[in-house]
Amino acid sequence: MLGAVIIHTPTGKGRSFPEPSRRISQIFLYRKEFDNMNQIIYSSPLCAVLALLFALYKANLVSRQPEGNDRMREIAAAISEGARAFLFSEYRILVIFIIVLFVLIGLGIGSWLTAVCFLIGALFSIAAGYAGMTVATRANVRTANAAKEGGMNKALSVAFSGGSVMGMCVVGLGLLGCSLIYAFTGNYEILSGFSLGASSIALFARVGGGIYTKAADVGADLVGKVEAGIPRG
Repeated sequence: MLGAVIIHTPTGKGRSFPEPSRRISQIFLYRKEFDNMNQIIYSSPLCAVLALLFALYKANLVSRQPEGNDRMREIAAAISEGARAFLFSEYRILVIFIIVLFVLIGLGIGSWLTAVCFLIGALFSIAAGYAGMTVATRANVRTANAAKEGGMNKALSVAFSGGSVMGMCVVGLGLLGCSLIYAFTGNYEILSGFSLGASSIALFARVGGGIYTKAADVGADLVGKVEAGIPRG
C-alpha cells in the first residue's frame, strides 16, 4: 500500500494524502514494466524470424544428406508424391471451410478484422504443414540411408533435424503472426481469430493425416499379403 501523510487543517480535522515519494516510485515502476512489455512485443518478431531461419537451416541440412541407392530413391519419390497428393486434396476442401468461416466470423461478431486474423492464422498453419510434410518425406529415405551407413546415432541426427523443421515453423509462424498483429493493431482481443484459424487447420490436418496414414498402412498390408504373397505372421 502507498504510505500517507496526515495534514491537519485549521478546523482540527486531519486529511490523509498519498505519500509523494511512494507515488513517484510506483509511477516509475509502472513505466519500467511498460517499457519491458514494449521490448518483448517488438523483439518477438525477431525471435520468430530466427526460428524460421533455423528451420530453413535444418531443411537444407537434411537435403544435403545422401538418399541411398536407386531403389531407395524410387520408393522415396513415390512416398513424396503420395504425401503431396494428400496435402493438395485436403487443402482444396479446407479452402471451402476457411471461406465459409471467414464470412461467418465477419458477419456473426461484426468484426472483419478478427476474420482477417482468422484467415492469416489459417494460411500460416497451411504453410507450416506443407513445409513440415515436405521436409519429413525428404528425411525418411535419408534417415534409412544414414542408419545403413552410419548407425543409429547418425540416423537419429537426420531424423531429429527433419522433425525439428515442423516444430520451428509452427513456433516461428505462430509467434510472428501474433506479434505483428498486436504490434500493428494494439488489440489483443482479435488474436482469438488468429489462434482459431491456426488451430482449426491443424486439427483437420491431424485428423486427415491419421486417416490417410491408416489407409496407406492397410493398403500396404494388402499389397504385401495378396500381391507379393508375404505370409501372415
